[in-house]
Amino acid sequence: MSKTAVAKKEKLTKRRPINSALGGFWFVFPSILAIVFFVYGMIAWTFNMSLTNKNSVSVRELKYVGLKNYSDLIKDENFTHALTNLLKFTIVFILGALISGFIMSLLLEKGIKGEGFFRSFYLYPMAISFIAMGTVFNWLLNSATGKDAGGVNLLLQKAGLGFLQNTWYASPTGSMYAMAIPAIWQVAGYVLALFLAGFRGIPDEMREAARVDGASEWKIYRYVLFPQLTPTLLTVLIILGHMSMKVFDLIVGINGKGYVTQTVAVYMWQVTFDNYDFAKGTAIALVLLIMVAFLVLPYLRYVNKHEAYR
Repeated sequence: MSKTAVAKKEKLTKRRPINSALGGFWFVFPSILAIVFFVYGMIAWTFNMSLTNKNSVSVRELKYVGLKNYSDLIKDENFTHALTNLLKFTIVFILGALISGFIMSLLLEKGIKGEGFFRSFYLYPMAISFIAMGTVFNWLLNSATGKDAGGVNLLLQKAGLGFLQNTWYASPTGSMYAMAIPAIWQVAGYVLALFLAGFRGIPDEMREAARVDGASEWKIYRYVLFPQLTPTLLTVLIILGHMSMKVFDLIVGINGKGYVTQTVAVYMWQVTFDNYDFAKGTAIALVLLIMVAFLVLPYLRYVNKHEAYR
């Protein structure tokens, strides 16, 4: 090797190392910029719009009206109706998906024959979009009864159970409970996967130790396994909660933007893009964001707190 080549090699080896922290920052900088603009920037723009008088396309000069759009929501019967519908849907959806997913995970937890098939079978509905599923359930939950019955009502009629026929999503009182049925069907497999992962993450030594101490199978589950699933349960509740609050495509796919099944997200769309009331629509969007934040932020704090102890 020539002296020149040796000198170049020594120069390269003595070159000042790149600051790894600064290099990492520049690597993620484009992502930070995109999040700041498209997430927090859009939230700031939405909040600013909600404080104005932009209640129609004819408004040319924007004026700030403070929190008037928010105070008007309290008096808006359509908004309170949408909020009530959302509450009904959320309760039934969370309970239904949680119970069904947990029971299925218990059945598979023992490692039954053909477990792989059942996991895929239960998870398959997650691959279907809400809007496509809503279109299918629009027919399955057909509100017509008697001779004009279709979907589930037709099956009940053919099975001699015509007395069980229901108006489903057309019912003023039970519409949101009917809306929760397809949502539960789609998400139950996902809940199953989360709980099954929680079960499989518990060391077998804990079960064996409990059996050695003479604990019955029920007590092993009650006092050993179930308490270990608390973080999984909290995760499931947060995921289902924020999914239910933002539900839009499923509702529209089944019943359009009808008043009976109107939720907060559907009402926001109607106000903003059908009525061109941008100020009120953005106010509804901010209320929805705050509702989701109240649900998610305590969970993030809980996770960060427990990560710090590890």
